[in-house]
Amino acid sequence: MTLHNLQNVSVEIPLQIMTVITGVAGSGKSSLIQALIKKYADIILIGQSGLRGSKRSNTATYTGIMDMIRDLFAKANNVRASLFSTNSDGACTECKGLGIISTDLAFMDTVEIECELCRGSGYKQNVLEYKLREKTIVDIMSFTLAESKDFFSETEIHSVLDRLCNVGLGYLTIGQSLNTLSGGERQRLKLANELGKKGQIYVFDEPTTGLHGSDTSKLLKLFNKLAKESNTVIIVEHNLDVISQADWIIDMGVGAGRNGGKIIFEGHPNKLIEDKVSLTGKYLKRYIDGGITSIAT
Repeated sequence: MTLHNLQNVSVEIPLQIMTVITGVAGSGKSSLIQALIKKYADIILIGQSGLRGSKRSNTATYTGIMDMIRDLFAKANNVRASLFSTNSDGACTECKGLGIISTDLAFMDTVEIECELCRGSGYKQNVLEYKLREKTIVDIMSFTLAESKDFFSETEIHSVLDRLCNVGLGYLTIGQSLNTLSGGERQRLKLANELGKKGQIYVFDEPTTGLHGSDTSKLLKLFNKLAKESNTVIIVEHNLDVISQADWIIDMGVGAGRNGGKIIFEGHPNKLIEDKVSLTGKYLKRYIDGGITSIAT
């Protein structure tokens, strides 16, 4: 493969295990992934972009189950589905569906208080007269994803909820705003969405960037679970917690730019620490010995 600074690279990536691609910044890691994606159309790429939080987007709208829930309410009550949207006919007239009133104060942070008219739900009061299996739309939006699995028997909704719970997000509520989620939760939410697609090769581009240690640990469990289920997991990463748990490592280098673009190591992490050329191997050895926790790139 030849792309950007890749220098006629030839690489073999084992199937159905977790492979981590390492190397200093600019060594050609992302270029290698781009080349693989061009060659294999069935790769599912999960990068760092594409999921931004906002007050008007929530778990249900992002995963697509909100439209299905609105349709169920509309059919059960013989009314318009738009009544059950806080961005449309059902929106509280006071807070415009946000559930909060924001007040800008000079030289101070914006003050947000719960809307008194809708009591924070974002819906008009008459919308709460309509029910689905004895529950209002507000009741359902406050369900956790785990609780929702018991409430919804519809196949399409249940399959989405099942994926969300499988990635460890069962504690989130259906109506939880995306801007309240941590970086790790957003990564797992994206992963749950991708798990609904056909494909058995997953590529993660530096998934631990900006994540807390506990979120990184949860992601690692997901990576291992995917591999155990006979998926091929490929991760571009510099986090030593992830690198140390790889089944296979491909190390790029030796340096960056013109000094990179070559594969300097392919093999098991235990062998990498013995490599005299690889900087990753040097840091990994120190990590295993308890000296450092991450590689500075």
